Amino acid sequence: MRALLLSLAALLSLAFPALAQQSVADILAANRDQIEKPSRQTIGPVIDQLAASGDPAAAAVLTAWEAKQLGLRDSDGAFFIIEKTDDGWLLTAPDGSAAGTAPKGDIKELKPNAGVRGLIATALVQFTLSDPDPAKRLAALESIAKDPKADALVPLRAALDTETDPVLKTQKQRLERLLTLRFDPDSAARVAAIESFGAELGLDLRAALNPLVATTRIAYAGDLPAGSNLARTLTPGSDLTEVEAYDLLVAANMAPARLTVEEARKALVANLKDGMVGGVALADLNTQAARDTAYTALETAGIVPAAATDAEVTAAVAAHRFAEVYAEPDPAVTSAAAAALSGITIKVGTMQAADLALDAISLASIYFLAAIGLAITFGVMRVINMAHGEFIMLGAYTGYVVQQFIPNHTVSILVALPLAFAVTFAAGVAMERLVIRHLYKRPLETLLATFGISIALQQIAKNVFGTQARPLTAPSWLDGALTFNDVVSISYIRIAIFVLALVFLLFFLWLMKRTRLGLEVRAVTQNPSMAASMGINPDRINMLTFGLGSGIAGIAGVAIGLFAKVTSELGSDYIVQSFMTVVVGGVGNIWGTLAGAFLIGTFQKGIEWLNPSNTLAAQTYMILLIILFIQFRPRGIIALKGRAAGD
Repeated sequence: MRALLLSLAALLSLAFPALAQQSVADILAANRDQIEKPSRQTIGPVIDQLAASGDPAAAAVLTAWEAKQLGLRDSDGAFFIIEKTDDGWLLTAPDGSAAGTAPKGDIKELKPNAGVRGLIATALVQFTLSDPDPAKRLAALESIAKDPKADALVPLRAALDTETDPVLKTQKQRLERLLTLRFDPDSAARVAAIESFGAELGLDLRAALNPLVATTRIAYAGDLPAGSNLARTLTPGSDLTEVEAYDLLVAANMAPARLTVEEARKALVANLKDGMVGGVALADLNTQAARDTAYTALETAGIVPAAATDAEVTAAVAAHRFAEVYAEPDPAVTSAAAAALSGITIKVGTMQAADLALDAISLASIYFLAAIGLAITFGVMRVINMAHGEFIMLGAYTGYVVQQFIPNHTVSILVALPLAFAVTFAAGVAMERLVIRHLYKRPLETLLATFGISIALQQIAKNVFGTQARPLTAPSWLDGALTFNDVVSISYIRIAIFVLALVFLLFFLWLMKRTRLGLEVRAVTQNPSMAASMGINPDRINMLTFGLGSGIAGIAGVAIGLFAKVTSELGSDYIVQSFMTVVVGGVGNIWGTLAGAFLIGTFQKGIEWLNPSNTLAAQTYMILLIILFIQFRPRGIIALKGRAAGD
């Protein structure tokens, strides 16, 4: 340990030769009482004095103190870096020289609390900027960035030339510019640092610029106080109320506190003598003006404390001026900061619009994935399947069950996708064979029957899996997000769902346009009787079509379960949007479903952006807009043409 501290001290003597020399031993001796019993509220200046001493031993002493390896010898008040031995302590003087050993009873071990150790760690950051270990240098940079201070600027600049890691050097240069624009005494250097960032969107840049344009309100008489950087003048009654203006005067000790009605009443009652108060007869105290006159007389006589009446408040406000001034006194710096923030604001607005568009596309892909199965069953077969959401739920639970047997999340998802299709395909075929085929061309009864089935499936899921949400964990390579800047980003899971939706769009187009099954589905959709006369079995096609739509819903459930809570109510959250997607897009048209998903996703995200605090209200407004849309275009965005359009 001693060898490590000595090496650190030697390193610092090379890294910071220009710092003013001051003996660490002298600082320790002068502040013995505070160091022996440190308090986070009072020990800061002592730690700063040690760090700024320029003594190469400062880092070793601070490191030992933080590690609870600093000791005090009671006999003479000397401080030592201590290391435990079998029979006592091995002592090292603050200057790094060996100081022998001592019994345990002769040395008091100093044990600073967590708050004090945090202050010491902050002070040590400047020393670790030139540490041979890149990880420690990175930690030092992160520490400075979290708590930027003016005294970090000089050591940071000193550490720039010695930095060999190009990534760390870039970070150091950026941090140096951030500290320069805030703390450098040279106005031109601060302005140049601000302008060097251009319209960059970094949160750290905005955090550094915002304090430069922060303003406070002041009151003054005559000319603006020297050194004030005026932001704008304030007019009472327009820019601020009379109450706010007078409060500024009181806060600046330029006027007494306002006289309240209760205080005035108590003072007048206490000083009532022979029917008179302050020279005013009791019978005349029936107006506010008379009461103010009486109180002013008592005030002049020194009987009551000074306080302002309403008339005095108005007069005082009229006699003073008010302004907003920048906390930063340099006008050139505030002008540069304001111009930079203005450019950033415009770019942030553009990026927010782009981020909102990405969110809308992401939500649209989710709705499309949830609705594509419904587009087959409802759009092609004209079956109102209220249990479609429960097929989504079954797919999500299938993924959860698979992960209980296959812990590898990547493999489990690859297995869950086809298995979810198989499970929900079988469930859809069973439902079509047992219920739906008996209710064709009876939409109301189909709706009621499938609604009952949906409730039954939800209850079965609750009985099997319980009411608590179950985790469906995404593979690690889907963690995080694709980040373009500090404003625009999209999670990898959303990107995967977008890709999956695109795959199913292509699959559906291939199925319907390039396969015999697709040809038969289109034939049955257009004219079941004619299709039957051509040797096509409409019942078989309806069964397969319904199973296909249900199977796709199961795959959608696996995808949705990766970011949504897997519960028995999962499907209920998407059934309404799925129906709206199909109806708005145009019944029986896959391109219409895609357009409907995009329209609804855009509507919902736009409304949520306008009303972010109430998502339920946003969904309500969206439904109202959809109803209004359908009034003007009842067949949807892309309406069917030909014979099928009239069915």
